[in-house]
Amino acid sequence: MSNWLRNTLLVLATVCLIVFAVASQAHFLLNLNVRVFHVEHTSDGLRIFLRIPMPYLVADKTGELGEDGLPAAAPFTTNALEDGKVVHFVDPTELAADPLGLGRIAETNTVLETQGARDFGVVETVLVHRVNEEPGFATLSEAKQAVSNGSTFFGIPPAYVGDVVVDVTIFYDLGRAPSSYILSSLLNPGLPDQEMTANLILDYGSGDPLVFRTRGLMDEPVEISRSRIAGIATFIWEGVRHILEGIDHVLFVICLVIGASGLHALLWRVTGFTVGHSVTLSLGFFGYVPSAAWFVPFVETGIALSIIYAAFLAVMEDNSGKDSNRKVFAITVLMGLLHGLGFSFVLHEILQVTSPNIWQSLLAFNVGVEVGQLAIVLVIWPLLLLFRRLGPTPEVSLRVSIALVCGVIASWWTFERGKVFLEMLSG
Repeated sequence: MSNWLRNTLLVLATVCLIVFAVASQAHFLLNLNVRVFHVEHTSDGLRIFLRIPMPYLVADKTGELGEDGLPAAAPFTTNALEDGKVVHFVDPTELAADPLGLGRIAETNTVLETQGARDFGVVETVLVHRVNEEPGFATLSEAKQAVSNGSTFFGIPPAYVGDVVVDVTIFYDLGRAPSSYILSSLLNPGLPDQEMTANLILDYGSGDPLVFRTRGLMDEPVEISRSRIAGIATFIWEGVRHILEGIDHVLFVICLVIGASGLHALLWRVTGFTVGHSVTLSLGFFGYVPSAAWFVPFVETGIALSIIYAAFLAVMEDNSGKDSNRKVFAITVLMGLLHGLGFSFVLHEILQVTSPNIWQSLLAFNVGVEVGQLAIVLVIWPLLLLFRRLGPTPEVSLRVSIALVCGVIASWWTFERGKVFLEMLSG
């Protein structure tokens, strides 16, 4: 193969990595918005207990700009200017005048289908809560308890729409209890990162409740059945998506792969990372870590530093002996501990410790992470073997180029995240 072709392949590989890094987002931008559906089976239909952030219901319903520079307010809201920007407040007067109005918006945009046709529901209750003051909603019993206790928001002091969640109960009179159904949503509020919305669907048919997980606006229908495998598969897929869309995790695994001199060394590295993140994924999810505001940016900074160190290891002269492999294994275990905390923070956004089948969901998510990690290995390892066949110079050039790109990106993240950490710590 000519030198020109070798250099071209090297440049293409490096450019692809850079483009992927720029186009991706760090994983803490994901799963900031959560919708929870508890689906209760009755003798004559289904009852859905839905918790949804209020912006999903009203953000796209503002009107045209008036002479005062404010758009016509969306239903159940008022507008004002703060520092030249339009802000939206909950209107308690309108809520009191039409207590089920927000529920009708939710019902109109929640599509339940059985036997190939859409079914329409009746709104039974609507509750409004400030964020961080809302009652528990992790199980069906908690949802029912929240309904019986009523709203906790009474309008004083005023609340931004973005600081409010809404609980809606909708009953679907089907004349029977369906064994399966399809659920989707027509809501498209135009919110930042709305494609990252976490949707948790808990189905309470006969037997144990089943948990289904999907991301986005749910414009694509989700088929809910009494198949436990189908529910588990949604969490496995979420684990896969999380590691593949979390560019910091991807870069770390890439650095582990390119630093391995052979298959045996690769197995030591990947196994160490698996052991580490599996431990802290569980510990972090169940809350056995500090809860202070500084802890998340501290972990994120540590993850960025782990990429820099992994990039450094990738360009060091490798010693594939047993002692060297054990040393690298210990190092990757420690680094995996950091990444596992990152995984746990995301999972904690969509599940609570009291959620049904919590260990099943936790294990499925972790399996998905492993599948995603394996996918990265299967892409990078053959590429590395190809360059090794071209000779030591192309292989070393590829490793150094990839490690350099990863190190530069991680260095910038370290600066950004470290700054946030120090601000949190000093604040």
